[in-house]
Parts: sequence; C-alpha cells; structure tokens
Amino acid sequence: MPSEIRLVPPSVSRHAAFVDCVADFAGTAMDGASIVDLTAPPVSDAEFIEFVTERLAQEDPATELEEPWVHCTSRWIVPADGSDEVLGFLAIRHDLNRFLYDQGGHVGYSVRPSARRRGIASAALALGLQEARGLGIAPVLITCDEHNVGSRRTIETAGGQLENVVEGKLRFWIGDEERPMRP
Repeated sequence: MPSEIRLVPPSVSRHAAFVDCVADFAGTAMDGASIVDLTAPPVSDAEFIEFVTERLAQEDPATELEEPWVHCTSRWIVPADGSDEVLGFLAIRHDLNRFLYDQGGHVGYSVRPSARRRGIASAALALGLQEARGLGIAPVLITCDEHNVGSRRTIETAGGQLENVVEGKLRFWIGDEERPMRP
C-alpha cells in the first residue's frame, strides 16, 4: 500500500529536515530538487533562505528567468502525518526547452534512499500529475535513466507511454493530448 504523503512548497521552516534529506542522498542525483551543484548543496542559513526564495519565485510566471531556465513549481515530498521530515523532491517544469524536451521532461522527482520502496514515488508522481494538469500542462513528459527500473515502473504505472530513448533517457508521455514539437 502506498505511503500517505503530501506535496508542499519549499519552506525555510524545514531547513533541518532538508539538510537531513540531502545528506541521505550522499551526493547522488536528486531529480526534482533544483540543486544546481550537488557537491555544494545550499545548507547554510543564508544559502538555504536564498534557495527557497528562488524556488518560490520560479513558480510565478511574472518572474523573469534567464535562459535556459523555465518556470517551475517545486514541491517537497513530506509525510501526511504533519511531521517535518522531507522524503524527497518533485519539480513541475511549466514549459520545455530543448534540454528538458530531450532529457528532463516536465516532471522530475526523487525519493531519499532511506524512504524508497514504500510507494512514495508513485504517490508523489500521482499528486504531481494533478498539479501539472492544474497548471494546464498536458500531455506531460517524464524521463528516467534507461537502467532505472524502479522509476520506469513508477512512470508506466502512472500511465506513461514510452516514446523513445534519447542519450540514455527513456521518454514517456502521460495524456492523450497533442504532443509539443521539439523546441
């Protein structure tokens, strides 16, 4: 049975839980976290406040972003019980640039290693797809590494239809709407 989770916006009140979650990844990929440099995640108070502020600003279509950035809704995966723990990350990119079309997709997500294999990714992706629809994103492109069997199953269970493989990334579409052209 999938875990009960919620998706919440990034918040400075979850600083310690964020740092704990990032440490659990031990420098490995954190898709959907929007951390540019995994070797130097934003853990100091000032870096963290700036990081959260930037994530929230990226959601606003009025915020001007430098190329190649696109507007993005960032969410943290947390237990539904109200605890402060951060179980992972999910990002909904509002548009696709060439890189996102080929490699990243509309939705990126990751679950901390100590919380995997409990249905959290499936539950988070289902909630993320609801948010994407609310943003008018349809169909939704989701990618994963060719050899990431768990993520592939999660995407296929959510209705993902494999289109192709580009440079080691499986590209899945969810939804029957017309697919956009490659930018």
